[in-house]
Amino acid sequence: MGTRFEDRTEAGERLAAALSQFRERPGTVVLGLARGGIPVAAAVAKALYLPLGTVLVRKLGIPGHEETAYGALAWARGRTVRLVNKPLVDRVLDHGVRREWLDEVEERERAELHRRVDLYPGTSVDLAGKTVLLVDDGLATGATMRAAVEAVRESGAAVVVAAAPVGSIEAEASVERVCDAVICLHLPGKFRAVGSFYRHFEQLSDDAAIGYLGQ
Repeated sequence: MGTRFEDRTEAGERLAAALSQFRERPGTVVLGLARGGIPVAAAVAKALYLPLGTVLVRKLGIPGHEETAYGALAWARGRTVRLVNKPLVDRVLDHGVRREWLDEVEERERAELHRRVDLYPGTSVDLAGKTVLLVDDGLATGATMRAAVEAVRESGAAVVVAAAPVGSIEAEASVERVCDAVICLHLPGKFRAVGSFYRHFEQLSDDAAIGYLGQ
């Protein structure tokens, strides 16, 4: 099974140890990818004495294979960033997935993203010239993290570091191409679902995520 984490908070505490060079660093903020990355980011921010915020993201999952992302959406400072893996989209269309099904996925996820904008605190942190630590609970495909990286770049971030307790080798390589550094504690040769590396990996509610951001 390899490395296992008790829960997202414990994973964040361990991740913070690998990010110790950022402890109390001026001009640095921690942003958790909503929702699952927020408890991890909260533990990182607490350990490093840094301000905490969030990036709203939604994975665009292939109909019938929702865990596999063909793209992602991220919201930052009034604008939605859309990232799509075009070669993958072309392949799934060739295998019988209809374009309107993909359009329905995007419409649904975009609506959910916008629903959260007024609900979640910490979405309008000033990032101009800042070092941003983007934190998620895991990198499966890297799609949502790549969208988050693009969103914070467009918001003026000077340095972007992606960090997660666990990730696939492919996702880590993908994210590495778009940010200044990637910190991933565990890169198993055979990657399963992110949740399989946690002992407790419950679905996070809006109220729970907002609670972490309000601490």
